[in-house]
Amino acid sequence: MSDSTKKGKTPYQGQRRVFGHFQCPGCNRGWMSGNSWANTGQMCNRCDIMVYPHQQKPLERVAGDEDKCDRNISHPQELCGKCQRLGYPCTKLRR
Repeated sequence: MSDSTKKGKTPYQGQRRVFGHFQCPGCNRGWMSGNSWANTGQMCNRCDIMVYPHQQKPLERVAGDEDKCDRNISHPQELCGKCQRLGYPCTKLRR
């Protein structure tokens, strides 16, 4: 298998949720999300196209294994590729 076959759609290729930076190629709108996953995109709410993160990094952690993301910020499940694939909010996963 060649290196290009092994390469994923996102920089991060692990199993955990990470922090992602997105940039829509259609409208140039950028956004960040604490609900970014390997090989999974989010829909641009202006262009209605799937956008994959161009940068991903581990979530900051606090005591134990709890991440530092603000759980009070809503997560638009209708725009999240992971939520769509799971059939329920990806925020409920504990990985």
